[in-house]
Amino acid sequence: MRLYLPKAVVETDAKPVKPVPLIVFSHGLGGSRNGYQYLGRYWAANGYASLHVQHIGSDRQVWFGNPLTLASRLIAAAQDSEAIDRTKDVSFALSELLKQPQLTGRFDRTALSWRAFLWCLNHHAGDCAKVPKKDINGQDFNLRDPRFKAAMILSAPPFYGYSNTASILGGVSLPTLHVTATADDIMVPSYNSGYEDRVKVFDAIGDPRKTLVVFAGGSHSIFTDRTNTGGAELNPKVKAATQALSLAFLKQTFGSDTTALANWQPQFADLLARYVAPAK
Repeated sequence: MRLYLPKAVVETDAKPVKPVPLIVFSHGLGGSRNGYQYLGRYWAANGYASLHVQHIGSDRQVWFGNPLTLASRLIAAAQDSEAIDRTKDVSFALSELLKQPQLTGRFDRTALSWRAFLWCLNHHAGDCAKVPKKDINGQDFNLRDPRFKAAMILSAPPFYGYSNTASILGGVSLPTLHVTATADDIMVPSYNSGYEDRVKVFDAIGDPRKTLVVFAGGSHSIFTDRTNTGGAELNPKVKAATQALSLAFLKQTFGSDTTALANWQPQFADLLARYVAPAK
C-alpha cells in the first residue's frame, strides 16, 4: 500500500487537526500502488488522504515473464475471481489503515471514497449495491462495504459475458463519478472494448446521483501517470481537468460546495465531448 497524507496530518508536532476525508484507490490491470501519483499528490495538497492499494494477481507482475504467454497472463488476471479478491483487498486495506494507532482520529469516516480504474471497477460498482449477488457456483455473496460513501470511476469496462448490466448495477446506492474519453479503447486480448462501454456502465447505475464526463480524444491510459499517451498537448490538460473534476465531485458530494460540478464544467468545456450532470 502507499499512503498520501495532507501536510497537517504528516506534521507530528502539529496540534490535533480536523479529521480529513480518505480516498481508497484501486489500480487497473497491470498497475501498482505507485501509479496515479499526480492524483494522490493533488488530493493530499487539497486536504484529502488517499490510500493506493496493490492487487497481487492483477498488478504489474503480469507484464513480466515470457512475452509469448503475456495474453494468457492478462486473461488470467481479468477473471471474476480476481475481481472479487481485489474488492476484498480494498476492504482489508481500509480496515488495516484504520487500526494504525498513530493515525487514530485522523480520518473522517463519514467521507470515505473509492476510486477505481479499469476492469475491476465494474465489480466494485456492483459491490455498492444493496442486493446480494451470485458467485460462479451460484452461491449468494455480498461484497458491499458500507463504509464507502461515494465512488469515482475511471475507464470502466463492460461486464464481459453479462448482457443485463442494469440487473447488476441498478441497486448501486451512492453518488458516482464516471470518467472516460472518446478514444478510451481497451485493447486486451478477449477484452477489447470502446468508450461506449464505459457509458453503458454509467447508464446502468441506478442511483440518480451520477455524473458522466467524456473527454474528446485521449486514450485509455491518458488518466495514468504516462505523459504522452493521448497526445503530448492534450495529456496534461486532461490530467489537470481530471484533478479538478475529482475535487469538485468530492466537495459537492460531501456538502462543502453544492455547485462545484456545475462550476467545473464551463472551465473545461473545450476538452469535453459530453457531460451529464447529476440529478438534483
